[in-house]
Amino acid sequence: MDLLHEDTRKLFFKYLLPSISATLVTSIYVLADTIMIGKGVGPRGIAALNLILPVFNLFFGTGLLLGVGGAVLMSVANGSGDRKLANRYFTHSVIASSVIAILYMVIGSIFLEPLGYALGCTKENIILFTSYGKYLVNFCPIFVFSSLLQAFVRNDGAPKTAMVAVITGGVTNIILDYIFIFDFNMGMAGGAIATVLGSTLSVGILLTHFLSHHNKMRLMKEKWNWEIMRRILHSGLPSFLIEIASGIVVLLFNLQLLKYIGEVGVVVYSIIANSAIVAMSLFNGVSQGAQPIMATNYGARQLERVANVRRLGAITAFVIGLVIFLLGALYPDITVALFVNPTSEILTLARDAIRLYFVAFLMMSLNIFYSTYFQSVLRPKISLIICLLRGIVICVILVFILPIWLGVTGIWLVMPITELITVIIAMLLVKTKKI
Repeated sequence: MDLLHEDTRKLFFKYLLPSISATLVTSIYVLADTIMIGKGVGPRGIAALNLILPVFNLFFGTGLLLGVGGAVLMSVANGSGDRKLANRYFTHSVIASSVIAILYMVIGSIFLEPLGYALGCTKENIILFTSYGKYLVNFCPIFVFSSLLQAFVRNDGAPKTAMVAVITGGVTNIILDYIFIFDFNMGMAGGAIATVLGSTLSVGILLTHFLSHHNKMRLMKEKWNWEIMRRILHSGLPSFLIEIASGIVVLLFNLQLLKYIGEVGVVVYSIIANSAIVAMSLFNGVSQGAQPIMATNYGARQLERVANVRRLGAITAFVIGLVIFLLGALYPDITVALFVNPTSEILTLARDAIRLYFVAFLMMSLNIFYSTYFQSVLRPKISLIICLLRGIVICVILVFILPIWLGVTGIWLVMPITELITVIIAMLLVKTKKI
């Protein structure tokens, strides 16, 4: 694909399906575990799994920090014709990811149980938490490199390879989930092992790109350069914050729901949180599909082509958000039944919660896309502002204030209000910050 000369609409849709498929199937790793554990272990299992989601967000977000951060800069460097600089970004990203993943693995293995209590576990579900968590932390490098390599392989002109890798791993995960949880009766540990094996397969397929003659990425022998590393972190920080913010939101919601309702609230929120993972993966898919085209053309200073892709991406993301909102608003009972065999208490609470929370997806679609757009045109500070507003600043304030006034309803309204305020600011920034 010629990112600098082919029709932008055709390019966008060539990247769209592979990118959405890759990001969507990534979410299936967590989603399949949730559904299988909800059906095979029960509501308490799904609550324990929801408590460990912030750890998964950290691992995957670290891969995005160094993967998207380095891949964006690699694309800009390739667009400007500097292949050596592009490979320097790749090399530094790989080395940094390796070191950080090993640190996570060691620290997580030693402090897994205290971490569980810090995330909201009780004595009743800490065993369920650690049964799953020990596999997650011991195989941390697999999860980090899965998201890292997806970004680089996609930006190196091989979105279909990234798609095949993640789809194959995701399907494998689903099949093994069923076998380990239901046939072998392995419970939480079975779900975790299936996720590890599926992710390992994805990484293996992604690595085959380096045997292809289309591969342009090379590891370089050179001294460590902190300026290169600073640029990567600066570029990738918004993607990291999108993922980490999701973990922070899950943590705060869990703590507030335990306070106001109890474990049943966490069960209902786990259903919503996993629906949000799917929605975010779709929005990220649109964003990551547009990102290589925007970044490469920005590097070549073909700004009209960048603007064309930005408009296409924003419209596509919003339409997807609208469809998800309508499905949740019209069929909340079906959403619940996908995850657990609901009691009347769970069903009653979930109906209103889903209808309120799903409004957020309308605005979230644009917020995630515009954040990626500003990354692609080397405006990471603006992207960072959007991420901080929707993921931390506004959300953290509202999750403590609204329940005081509105009770449990206030908790479900936190994200719609957060995303609405953020999208207004994001659209003003797009209008005023010309590239």
